[in-house]
Amino acid sequence: MRILILLCCLATISMQTFSQKKYAISLIPEDLRKDVHVVVREDHTTFRLHSRSKATYSVKMVATILNGNGKSYAKPVVDYDKLRKVTSFKGSVYDGSGGLIRKLKSSEIEDRSAYDGYSLFSDNRYKSADLSHSVYPYTIEFEYEVEFRFLYAIPGSALVPGEKVSVENFSYTLIFPPDLAPRYKLINIDSPPKHDKNSDGTESLSWAFKNLHPIKVEPHGPFVHEQISRIMAAPSGFEYEGYVGDMSTWESYGLWKNKLLEGRDALPLETQQTIKSITNSLPTSEEKVKVLYEYLQNKTRYVSIALGIGGLQPFEASLVDKVGYGDCKALSNYMISMLNVIGVKGYYSSIKAGDFRDDLILDFPSHQSNHIIVAVPLQSDTLWLECTNQSSPFGYLGHFTGNRMALLHTESGGVWANTPKYTHETNFQVRTGDVYVEANGDARSAVKTTYSGLKYEHQDLNFYLSKGAEDQKKWILRSTAIPSFDINSFSITNHKNKIPSAVVSLDLTLRRFSTVSGKRLSLNPNLMNRSSFIPEKVENRRTNVYQRLGFTDIDTITYHLPDNIYPEFLPDPVKIVSPFGVYESTIKINEGNVIYIRKMQVYKGEFPASLYNDMIDFYKAVNRADNQKLVFLTKT
Repeated sequence: MRILILLCCLATISMQTFSQKKYAISLIPEDLRKDVHVVVREDHTTFRLHSRSKATYSVKMVATILNGNGKSYAKPVVDYDKLRKVTSFKGSVYDGSGGLIRKLKSSEIEDRSAYDGYSLFSDNRYKSADLSHSVYPYTIEFEYEVEFRFLYAIPGSALVPGEKVSVENFSYTLIFPPDLAPRYKLINIDSPPKHDKNSDGTESLSWAFKNLHPIKVEPHGPFVHEQISRIMAAPSGFEYEGYVGDMSTWESYGLWKNKLLEGRDALPLETQQTIKSITNSLPTSEEKVKVLYEYLQNKTRYVSIALGIGGLQPFEASLVDKVGYGDCKALSNYMISMLNVIGVKGYYSSIKAGDFRDDLILDFPSHQSNHIIVAVPLQSDTLWLECTNQSSPFGYLGHFTGNRMALLHTESGGVWANTPKYTHETNFQVRTGDVYVEANGDARSAVKTTYSGLKYEHQDLNFYLSKGAEDQKKWILRSTAIPSFDINSFSITNHKNKIPSAVVSLDLTLRRFSTVSGKRLSLNPNLMNRSSFIPEKVENRRTNVYQRLGFTDIDTITYHLPDNIYPEFLPDPVKIVSPFGVYESTIKINEGNVIYIRKMQVYKGEFPASLYNDMIDFYKAVNRADNQKLVFLTKT
């Protein structure tokens, strides 16, 4: 009996030891630990579809955090709302040897409103925990389960979630009744799923991968999210709070979204009369649309709405008219409703907003957008209206939603259209200036710069256009690339066109602008547009090269010199031609004045990896040309 008890104790100790040691850092393959902050030991996701309106989402994550740069992995967050219920949330922390340090207590799980500072109506909440440990490396383990009460979107999964992260074991599984088979899309993955028929009558699609190395992001290459290998999934038939739909095609998905607008365009009679009175005298549809857009901007403000179907369906136009606020959906619907009054058709349009976010997967109909704008097709052109910005120029989309595809939700279904493209021909910065040089090295300058197209957003200029003089002065001090200067006066003029522009005029005193040494005075003629950008050198470049913004800069600066000063050295003209752009600079003498002219065009585009060194050479040459000096002598 004593021997039996001893054997049981030894077996228990052995099992505990095995359990404690399974997450030891020594078990991680050496190549997965190299140059990373985190090794994901286990990443297992299961999404089980029960019906058109019910599903279960289960996640298990084990991550070994090697240093402080990976500490965000120790703070798991699970979002939920009235349509998603967190039914389980567990966590544990292990030391570097795999020994258990602690288990997460229910009292340590925070449950908070996901208030973002501008949401007026939201039922979004989140549960979170802090599994951090003070000694590296350590391992965190957490599991959670969420019950979905809708089937509008199916969470996908990324094999390797980002830079400096490797993955030891990954799996993603979809379980479903045969009549609810989901669709899937593989991004940067070639492996088909394993397809099983289960004993309970369901079917499953599953993927499993081992020993995945970190993503290596090269400068001026594809964004991280473009290189990540991931699995996307989406339903065909679905239900969202009683609204049944189909997203197997963009046409059917757009039709469902359009039905969410039905009966929400009515406006009070008084408002209709106002709309007609401010547009009746205008000769063209475009002028009428512009007046109504400005009316919208003056009457409403943006708030976020994320409340059940309210996260997808706009408020009624009559409610927005009454309260004067709404989210992108409500304000866009309000704009369309006003257009209806004057017989102009506008379309509610889904788009993926954000700087340079042109990564919609067009061959996979699914919920991928995060914003709504309005498209107004006219006879000669299509107007695009951003309805959440009270100061945005009429017809201008900019970095946020320009240069990408939008899905118009029409009565016959979803239709794709291109939003305006902004190129090096529309994105320009034109500067003219006069600099009055004094013999002691100081100078006085009058400079006028026009920022157009996407240059209108240069260092957030568009944000400061509606601010007061003090804020505008701060922008000038921050954005003017002159070492030492005082602002004597300034003015900023805003031209709110479809291709907007802003004109900044400056009167400056330039302290120690030129260098005086004996009889010589030297200065850099490039007053405030010197390039310091040189791409980082990369050995064995793998990925293609991207220039994401095309633009044209033209500087014409006239230097007025004292009578007793004459040029000793003037640089030769420079012309640099490259697939990435063209640069020219010249120096001219006119009636005793020195005129510096610089023109630089940068081309937006994707270029072969083999041209990366050419890109480096181009910008090195530009840098050299921008830093040439003029040398003058004083007559004796």
